[in-house]
Amino acid sequence: MQTLGEFKLPNFFNYPPYFTLQPVRDTREKQIQLWKELILDYCRTQKIFVVGLDEDFPLFSNPVIERSLSNEAREAFLSAVVSEGRAEWTDKSRRKCLLLWHRIQDWADLIIRFAKDNGLEDSVMTVEEIRSGIESRGTELHGMDRTILMRALKYLENKGKLAIFKGTSADDEGIKFSI
Repeated sequence: MQTLGEFKLPNFFNYPPYFTLQPVRDTREKQIQLWKELILDYCRTQKIFVVGLDEDFPLFSNPVIERSLSNEAREAFLSAVVSEGRAEWTDKSRRKCLLLWHRIQDWADLIIRFAKDNGLEDSVMTVEEIRSGIESRGTELHGMDRTILMRALKYLENKGKLAIFKGTSADDEGIKFSI
């Protein structure tokens, strides 16, 4: 089985036709489903949050079989992830995609679990501490995309689970949990 670093690639990754958009609808639907799962799994394990159509993204080519996805195929697969609510285009030209391998509500649940596991129910901490602090090491929150984190925090704020305090810069924004 082929790998990318420690990530095990599925068998279809070595099947040349899967690097070409399939003309038969049923086959294309299966192909798109396989690629959606692969993109989300790979990005989750590698902590990749943004994928660009024009970037040298490792899944877009397979040097072993000398195949690469066309721009049309890249856009079709990422658009399918977007239509499923697991990604969003970050620009109007649809060249970059913000991947949500967890939905915002799921990220919010992880944040609440993190707060409870660390005894932070009535504590204050900075947004950066959640992303890169000692407490978050070894969790999915460590190193997460700031845009996604802020959206999850705003979701929790709207639910009354925390308050966000603006600082003088993005680095000193704080939150107070009230769980």
